Amino acid sequence: MARENTSKRQRSSAPAQRKPTHGKAHCLRVLRQLSAYIDDELSGDICDEIRRHLGACPNCETFVTSLRQTVSLCRHNPSPTLSAASRAVMRKKILETTGTR
Repeated sequence: MARENTSKRQRSSAPAQRKPTHGKAHCLRVLRQLSAYIDDELSGDICDEIRRHLGACPNCETFVTSLRQTVSLCRHNPSPTLSAASRAVMRKKILETTGTR
């Protein structure tokens, strides 16, 4: 009986020792670092953690692929020239969409 209780304690404590590689909180931590990750500004340990997470989380992997494509497009295509009025309209629409005012 004592052996069974010890075995149960070991199994229940093992997951608490490992860092989660998936879940909403972990996804948010990864998403906050994606820009620096794409720009290769993070330490190797953090990059490894992000790669592990991306390998286990299809939603974040899709997001980072899309972000990389967006960054590439922005770097390789000239920005259009906008009038002050057009910029103001665009800014207003962005703020309305994001709920920031």
